[in-house]
Amino acid sequence: MKKYLITISIALAATSLSATGAMPLYKDASAPVQQRVDDLLSRMTLQEKIDQLQNRASGKLEDIDKIFAGRSFGTTHEMSMPAFDCAVMYRALQTYMKTNTRLGIPVLTSAEGIEGILQNGCTIFPHALAQGSTFNPSLVRQMTRAAGEEARAIGIHQILSPVLDIARELRWGRVEETYGEDPYLIARMGEAFIEGYQEYDITCMPKHFVAHGTPAGGLNCAGVSGGERELRSLYLYPFEKVIRSTAPMAVMTCYSAYDGVPVTGSYYYMTELLRGELGFDGYVYSDWGSVERLHTFHRAAATREEAAKMALEAGVDLNIDSSYETLEKMVADGRLDEKYIDRAVRRILTVKFRLGLFDAPYGDPEQVKKVVRSKEKIALSKAIADESAILLENKNGILPLDITRYKSIAVIGPNADQTVMGDYSWTTSDTDEGITLLQGLKNVVGDRVAINYAQGCDWWSRDKSKIAEAVEVARRSDIAIVAIGTRSTYLGRSPRYSTSGEGFDLSSLELPGEQLTLLKEIKKTGKPLIVVFIAGKPLAMPWVKENADALLVQWYAGEQQGNTLADILTGKVNPSGKVNVSFPRSTGNTPCFYNHYVTDREEPFDQPGTPDEPKGHYIFDKPDPLWNFGYGLSYTTFRYTGCVLSDTLLTADGILKVKVTVENTGKRDGKEVVQLYVRDKISTVATPVQQLKAFDKISVEAGGTKTVELTLPLSELALYNTRMQKVVEPGEFEIQVGSASDQIHFVRTIIVR
Repeated sequence: MKKYLITISIALAATSLSATGAMPLYKDASAPVQQRVDDLLSRMTLQEKIDQLQNRASGKLEDIDKIFAGRSFGTTHEMSMPAFDCAVMYRALQTYMKTNTRLGIPVLTSAEGIEGILQNGCTIFPHALAQGSTFNPSLVRQMTRAAGEEARAIGIHQILSPVLDIARELRWGRVEETYGEDPYLIARMGEAFIEGYQEYDITCMPKHFVAHGTPAGGLNCAGVSGGERELRSLYLYPFEKVIRSTAPMAVMTCYSAYDGVPVTGSYYYMTELLRGELGFDGYVYSDWGSVERLHTFHRAAATREEAAKMALEAGVDLNIDSSYETLEKMVADGRLDEKYIDRAVRRILTVKFRLGLFDAPYGDPEQVKKVVRSKEKIALSKAIADESAILLENKNGILPLDITRYKSIAVIGPNADQTVMGDYSWTTSDTDEGITLLQGLKNVVGDRVAINYAQGCDWWSRDKSKIAEAVEVARRSDIAIVAIGTRSTYLGRSPRYSTSGEGFDLSSLELPGEQLTLLKEIKKTGKPLIVVFIAGKPLAMPWVKENADALLVQWYAGEQQGNTLADILTGKVNPSGKVNVSFPRSTGNTPCFYNHYVTDREEPFDQPGTPDEPKGHYIFDKPDPLWNFGYGLSYTTFRYTGCVLSDTLLTADGILKVKVTVENTGKRDGKEVVQLYVRDKISTVATPVQQLKAFDKISVEAGGTKTVELTLPLSELALYNTRMQKVVEPGEFEIQVGSASDQIHFVRTIIVR
């Protein structure tokens, strides 16, 4: 009966239009967007408006009418279907919206796309943390361009990424979704990420606005402490850069509170700051349940209705939970002014018109089989993985392995024969998709070397029963490669025993389970020990630093991870990744980010002590990281031979250009990340000891040299002074050029007038 009544109402509307002989202005593709929005908004009922402020999850093709019942919603998502089936469903859904709803408003289709599109069968690229460790924005742009082609074919118009949170609290499970600990690096990667998708007219959604990544105790959604200066200097920095340079059409809110204020319900954050100061002109999308949590979690609203009103008036335009269903009654009762609904609807409709959904909302299912997971995209996933791996230790040049020297290799550990894609990949905990380290090594060595495998232990429990078997495997092999780390998978696909990822936070940053015990027992065999750390965050591994012959780090690197690791271990690929999140010495050694204030780690602290000889402050240890931001080894060596500044006396609105010459002094080609840091020598408020402000990744042939020019706008030297004014204070600034934050090769001084 409902479907029959909907058909009659559509027919009556069509008859009315034909009688006047006029097509509604909003359907005229040649009309200006705002005129189309005004016209459509004037025709909508209150219920139709409120529907536009909500998300309705899609389902099976045959369930479209049951799910949507003749109503058009603001957004939809589907996160369990194969790519082709989803494309067929979305095409039918957009046709349904056009023909089976009163006004024919298309729905904005959304998907997670942080490491490729979250539809079964799509290309799985390295996770965000691995993207960040490449220090290569152009690769990230290529990745999202490739993922954008897949999304367009499926009919997806909106990506719920990138994550611009800052990884300073390593206990937090979502470190793997970030680009690292540095706001400048995050901004550069976020810009590249968005630009790639935009080439296919797909809008991205920077998140989580704002200051979400440093929750108290590392617990996801917990409050974040800080003041206005820290907010603006640190957490807002990547959002401001990304919004101004790429103009995304959507931003996602965060669950957390900053300085006690729940961000999702704050007019200051959602409107005054985001729109008024940062210039954002799209629509704001709530994180899942963040509006409802104003009532149930933050206790900032007494009822569900009050939470909805608070968020809407603050500037949250589209809500994912069901709280906005209460808006119609609140308008009827006089508790809510309809102007707030109209404001939000206008923003959402504007995005739909700007994306061309009213004129061309469809994907192309037939293209899915041609573009999704093509050989070119798989090769790109491998190329990104190759540049993301970080070589941290290589004692006596044991790597790359000379296969001719070994008759047998032990491959051991919980992550040795397991693909780990990380959170927001479409795979499950027990996925067979992708290449494991064990398989990758077999692909490389073939039958030239015997490979002996044992798991040794799992990645989380206290079960030691398999360690003896692993020790025996190591004893009868010439060398041991042990793969340890964390595991995580998409929260929506029933992860089991995750030790990283959304909602899986750690109280300790030591290696989980019995992994350290396994390493120590393998070490006792006397065989060379190569540690491969596959994880979604840094962990405290001082024993590994002291005892492993080599350490290769690989953040979750997509479906080609095992091939990349094997190629690096055997020398086919020269590692070039750099640390984008500093490694702590212990849980108590956190936070350990590089861009700290001078008072937070340097004088007057004493020389470090030891358990045998305690001294002052950290009486058994020192506060420095094990491996610092920007660090990473290569199979070749680089020498920085020249540094020329364009000027040393500049004005605050000027631009400094720095030319750096790098020589490859080794015997093989390699890639180096040239990094430029700045330090304000004297400032009226505390400033970090150094801040990354430019970098470039260059390829240098063996024995060759290359000169790179880095550009530094002097506006990057600005701080927020004691009156919270953003200014570049005159005075002396250090320009530091090096291969890591703690490996500075040139220091120059400039004067800003």
